[in-house]
Amino acid sequence: MTLAKYIPDDLDRRIIAHLRADGRASLSKLSDALGVARGTVQNRLDRLMDTGTLLGFTVRVREDYEEQTVHAVMMIEVVGKSTTQVIRKLRGLPEIYSLHTTNGNWDLVANIRATSLSDFDRVLREVRMIDGVANSETSLLLSSL
Repeated sequence: MTLAKYIPDDLDRRIIAHLRADGRASLSKLSDALGVARGTVQNRLDRLMDTGTLLGFTVRVREDYEEQTVHAVMMIEVVGKSTTQVIRKLRGLPEIYSLHTTNGNWDLVANIRATSLSDFDRVLREVRMIDGVANSETSLLLSSL
């Protein structure tokens, strides 16, 4: 089954919603909460993973857990048709933990985490030196509400 052919139904969406709230929920806990058999939940999870709908499970930490980390959002303008090459280079920078295409004045939005201001400064220079990057604007994230 391919991702393009598989469309999650209401039960799949409910499973995903429960996992977003508690990614460590057991099959039994999910089946009880959803009112379906444990085997049904297992089959649905297997299908969601096999089709690429669920990419994996992760850990969320408190914002203040990484107090010494510099967090920022960088908007990037790309010249001409160099977006694919720019994305490839940006993915090679470990400080960029997520990257998004967008519309409007900016072509890409990068979320940056650096261990210090000097590392953050280095990342900004590296991004600006990538062939195809025309312009950028970066905002430090001060707190999460």
